[in-house]
Amino acid sequence: MESDLIHINEWLRPLSWLYGAAVWLRGLLFDQGLLQQTRFGRMVVCVGNITVGGTGKTPHTEWLLAHLLPHYRVAMLSRGYRRQSRGFHIAEADTPMSVVGDEPWQMKHKFPDAIVAVDANRRRGIRTLLSMPQTSDVDIIVLDDAYQHRYVKPDLNLLLTDYHRLVTDDCLLPAGRLREPVSAMNRAHAVIVTKCPATLSPMDYRVLTESLRLKPYQRLFFTTLTYGRLRPLFAETPGQDEELTPQTHVLLLTGIASPRQMLADMQRQTRHIRPLTFADHHPFSARDIERIEEAFTAMQGSKRLIVTTEKDAARLSQVHTMSTIVRRHIYVLPVGVTFLRHQEGEFLAMLHQAISEKGTRA
Repeated sequence: MESDLIHINEWLRPLSWLYGAAVWLRGLLFDQGLLQQTRFGRMVVCVGNITVGGTGKTPHTEWLLAHLLPHYRVAMLSRGYRRQSRGFHIAEADTPMSVVGDEPWQMKHKFPDAIVAVDANRRRGIRTLLSMPQTSDVDIIVLDDAYQHRYVKPDLNLLLTDYHRLVTDDCLLPAGRLREPVSAMNRAHAVIVTKCPATLSPMDYRVLTESLRLKPYQRLFFTTLTYGRLRPLFAETPGQDEELTPQTHVLLLTGIASPRQMLADMQRQTRHIRPLTFADHHPFSARDIERIEEAFTAMQGSKRLIVTTEKDAARLSQVHTMSTIVRRHIYVLPVGVTFLRHQEGEFLAMLHQAISEKGTRA
């Protein structure tokens, strides 16, 4: 059920109380106006969470870009986690991944018409975007992973929580994985329960809704992961189109925060899966490639594939010591999101209403 990944380190509770006191004080300073929040003249949408670990922010941000770009000039602003640069940068088609980070690099290549920028200081980043001649006409700014960056007051605050680890069942760091207390949910205009099984029953919906205890002004949505067709990571490498079948033996290569749901979904197509898991945003080295090749070579079966995520593919594509056997057999499985309960229209209506109320020009 929804709490199947919850693990609380009870012996760390005293440290969580100390951490919670510091977080509470920071929140109070913002709530009382002693720390100033800035609201901008352009529509700002924040996508974030209050937990450490993956809740599906990247596919949800990409969903927003896919649905907004046909109608608006959109900028995506991220901190650019683990990049090797500082300050503000705009991603261009030829910008190295080390300058902007793997997720912004991935989004720029997936959505070339989007403005993709990075700055750990989101307020400064927005001001820079609006001051530059080439980006000053932006209509909507999507902030990726900025729920805790309260110096910016978003017009639409979207909070994501993993179906397997609801925020209401968790506790503060370091005993649990919450960055903020559960009361921080109150800042959200909408809460999205992510990574849900596609077959949730009406009773499941009711239990989830009651568990989250949302305020009357908040909207609740449910999404599930969906997958595209496998594609070779290296298009120039001779190979063929592949599909997963019950006979396919898969080395599932991931460097993401929470690969469990992806593994469970793939196991519905084939039971012959060997996970090879790295840390989130892991920078793949020559030794890692050797491990991948060794694991793949040791696998049985006449039909064998290495399957990885788009996020990992972005980093793997930068490794210049990739062996021939890995290059020929590594495939990317695109991940997206689908709204359950026919809620996509409801979510789009909420989004466009917020844009209309802001007065963003189309």
